[in-house]
Order: sequence, then C-alpha cells, then structure tokens
Amino acid sequence: MEDKNKIIILAAIVAVIAIIGVLLFTGSLGSNGNKNMETTPFEMDFMTGKFTGNVKLVNDKEKFMHSYEDKQNSITYNISTVDNSTALMEIYELQGITNPDVRTFNGNDWNIYFTQAVPTNNTTNTDKPMNIIVCESQGQKQGYLIYMIIDGNSKLNATGKIYSEAYKDYVEPLLNSITLKESKNVPHVYEEFGLSQDEFNQQMDLVRQYKAGNTSVLEGAQ
Repeated sequence: MEDKNKIIILAAIVAVIAIIGVLLFTGSLGSNGNKNMETTPFEMDFMTGKFTGNVKLVNDKEKFMHSYEDKQNSITYNISTVDNSTALMEIYELQGITNPDVRTFNGNDWNIYFTQAVPTNNTTNTDKPMNIIVCESQGQKQGYLIYMIIDGNSKLNATGKIYSEAYKDYVEPLLNSITLKESKNVPHVYEEFGLSQDEFNQQMDLVRQYKAGNTSVLEGAQ
C-alpha cells in the first residue's frame, strides 16, 4: 500500500504540471509597451476583477475554473477555486515552486510564485519555456488560484520576478482589482486528484515528511 501511495503522489504531480501545459493557448505575439493599455473586466461566481489588455474568455465549462486569453501578448489566465489551495501549493513545492513573494492587495493576502515549464503540446515549434506566475490566496472557507501562463515566444518581459513587466503591468493591477467571493459546493482539492479525503490526507502526510527531510518516503516512485 505504501508503494501505491508513492506512485499516486508522483502521478498526481505530473498530472498537475501537464494540465498547465494543456491549458496553454497560443496567440499572436505582442508587447505591452504602454502603461495606458485598455482593461477587460471579468466576473464569475467566486471572483470579480479586471485584466490589463484585451482579454477574452475561452473556457467556462467548469463553474469553478475559467480560462482567458490575451492573444496580443500570448498570455493565458487560468482562474479557479478549491477548498484548500494551501495543500495544493504544498504539492507544487515538490516540483520546486517555492519561496513565494507574499503581498496584500485589496484586503486579500496572496502568495505569488514564479516558475517555468516546457509546453507539453508544443504547437509553437520552440524550445523556449513558458513563464508561469501563480497567485494563491487561502481564505477561511476556500482558496483561490490564478495562473498567468506566458508563452515562450511572447515579447512580454517576465524575468526579474516582481520587477518584471509581466508582474508590474499585469499581475499587480489584476490582484489590486480583485474581489473574492465565497461559494457553495466548492471542489475539494482531493477530488482533483481522484482520491478520497482519507487517501489524500495520507498523501499529504508523505509530502510533509518528504519536505521535512525524510526523502525515503518517495524512493522507488517511478
């Protein structure tokens, strides 16, 4: 049973990273280049806010996860909510997504992570990695997640983390505009991995052991 649990953890992590790649939408290239760009308001059951630029809704099939696309700058935004976003970020940390910048915007505390990934459906014919900015905020009853996925061919500068064009001109104004709303029947994070609550709790126990230095808990997870 222990070996099975190890495999589930590894498979779940791989699945999460793959989902990020699958949800990438490729558009024409562009650059912000000006502080007075238009803005696009959005509203969903669990969040309202305003994007910088001309952003279109491209997927709202799931009540608690919507995707938006900025074709000019080759950006995809995936926005979702689950009951426990903190646990999800603990899993991401096994992939090296660590040391978030902690900021407060519009009364909400956000953990902001910066990472890169290679597209799994490489339709752009490039080896350039995507830059990904993950914003996570855990409330009392549910957590909120924003993934800003910047195509490797985008001219938008995403280096330098909080000093980058991507953060200063896009992420920061977005977070400042957001109002979070409580929702009913929010998805449980363990459901996202196809596990029961007890099974997920066992997985998280292994994750926390690993983070505490007990690397043997994941040995043999291939």
